[in-house]
Amino acid sequence: MASTSRKIILGAGVCVLGLYVAGLVVGRVHAVSTLNAETIANAVPDVAVISPRHTSPKVALTLPGTIDAWYSAPIYPQVSGYVQMWYKDYGAQVHKGDVLAEINAPALDAQYAQAKADLAAVMAKYNLAVVTANRWRTMAKSQSVSGQSVSVSNANEQSANAEVQAAQRNVDHFEALERFKQIVAPFDGVVTSRSVSVGDYVNNGGGGLNATGAASELFTVADTHKLRLFVSVPEVFSYILQDGLTAKVRVPQFAGKTFDAQYIASSHGYDPNTRTAVTEFTMENPDHLLWPGTFASIALSAQNTSAKLFEIPTGCLVFQEKGMQVAVVDQSNHVHYRNIKVGRMADSSTEIQAGVTPEDRIINNPPADLLEGDPVHVVTPARGYDQSGATEGSEDSDDNGDE
Repeated sequence: MASTSRKIILGAGVCVLGLYVAGLVVGRVHAVSTLNAETIANAVPDVAVISPRHTSPKVALTLPGTIDAWYSAPIYPQVSGYVQMWYKDYGAQVHKGDVLAEINAPALDAQYAQAKADLAAVMAKYNLAVVTANRWRTMAKSQSVSGQSVSVSNANEQSANAEVQAAQRNVDHFEALERFKQIVAPFDGVVTSRSVSVGDYVNNGGGGLNATGAASELFTVADTHKLRLFVSVPEVFSYILQDGLTAKVRVPQFAGKTFDAQYIASSHGYDPNTRTAVTEFTMENPDHLLWPGTFASIALSAQNTSAKLFEIPTGCLVFQEKGMQVAVVDQSNHVHYRNIKVGRMADSSTEIQAGVTPEDRIINNPPADLLEGDPVHVVTPARGYDQSGATEGSEDSDDNGDE
């Protein structure tokens, strides 16, 4: 009886062990099968595709710019001396000819006095030369003196007259400099800068010296009844710069308010470092709301001259030795590279002149190791992966021309 019980227990243990071993084998086989399936699936890359779409009939872009005064004049002294007094401070409204400051220039005063004294001296010599020449000419009529003596007397008179003229010009020079002792406004405007105080020493034509040893202006006067707006336009959008172009301007200090600016000129040349053209607009500023030096956001819009072309995200472009290409997914989800001809290129989108159709499924940001004929798995990315929101079959877009 006891022997039978032991056999039963032993048989049960063997069965349990067999079931455990079988479970391990089955689990290992299942894990290997699952791993093989995952490996095969992971070998096929996931890609997001987009369809080419027509460009917008209008191009719109927003660029940073700087507002500047219609006229802005840094004012330097024309005489050396000490600032005796300044009369206009920051923000003061001034008219043409208003005195901004006065300079005490004793050295100039002494030179002016010396020039007037020199003029008086040569004037006295000239008067004597005139009297002498008249006497010699009178005596020459009676043949009592030689012609040579009369000629010398006439020459002395002319020489004295030339010295008087030279001395007079020297006096005029110092008289002009004396007027520069008063610093005056060159036109109606506002004082945007004052860099001097009473007692400062200023240099002839150089103003005061700053920490680097360079000359600085005494005042800056700006005419702000109109303003100039400067913006650097990328070369791919320079075709919109035409007469009649109007820009919408926004500034940080007036949120929600827009100002109009009219295009007047461009540099007709590109900066080789930025590939942009400096463009100038003009703005009316009758209430003086806007100040020179303001940062501005400029919105430009115009008719798109390439409205019939297709547009794709710039990330779709593939640079190969054969030229510019895109990776197209066929109906069997295999990749084929296709040559294209590109038009205008921007940071986010590129115009395609030839090589694509609206039905093409083009890979956005294709992997670098993707080869011709490779299989792919097409997925729909989450919103935000492609900022334009373009996915397969998508028709919505933000604004094709908005850069």
